[in-house]
Amino acid sequence: MRLNDMGLQSISLMDTDKTEMQGATAQMDSYAFAGLVDPEMPGQVCPRRTRIQLDWMLLALEALDLNATENIIVGLHELQLQPVIKSRVHLWQLRNTNPLRRFSQRQSLSLTEGKALVVLACYLARRQTSTIRQLLRADEQLKSKNLSAEHHFRLAQYLERFRGHFLSRMNANRTAIAPYKSSEALNDLALSLLGQILFCTGTAGMQRLWSSLFDGEVA
Repeated sequence: MRLNDMGLQSISLMDTDKTEMQGATAQMDSYAFAGLVDPEMPGQVCPRRTRIQLDWMLLALEALDLNATENIIVGLHELQLQPVIKSRVHLWQLRNTNPLRRFSQRQSLSLTEGKALVVLACYLARRQTSTIRQLLRADEQLKSKNLSAEHHFRLAQYLERFRGHFLSRMNANRTAIAPYKSSEALNDLALSLLGQILFCTGTAGMQRLWSSLFDGEVA
């Protein structure tokens, strides 16, 4: 085979792979992303607040489930999200579009990538619905009795893990992180995120979560 023919064959294979990738993504738009409408955003990318919120919700889910890392990988396969989130490393890169992370990536998060993270977050949340309800109920009961979270083992464990994840992964030098330097503030954030996660397990929760991520962002 001549070199020119080999070059043409290589280009043809690349075009085929690209076409297959586009086809798989289009299929996902029809199924996995059903009801997740594209907002009118400049450049069709997720704004700063959306990137932060998605990453923090996944952070809370990791604190909630000791096997979260493995379940995330399982979820990528079960939900057939690989055309968008290609690997564990790629997922890490997408989460690092959160500008408040220590190793923040100076790159955008496309709306399609944002949708994939929402689908993944809702998948993980539904696996933990019972635990989330129990922890939020425990928090209410403790507050009604003026007791701290340390009086409930599972709640205290979740809060401790969340604080550890947050402090180790967020950039303490960023102004937006300053309000979360105390344990009390981080506990409040962790509980607030639990409420948001529970919100996305209900009827049309995935669509409602997606819309909420752009509240105030769309003119």
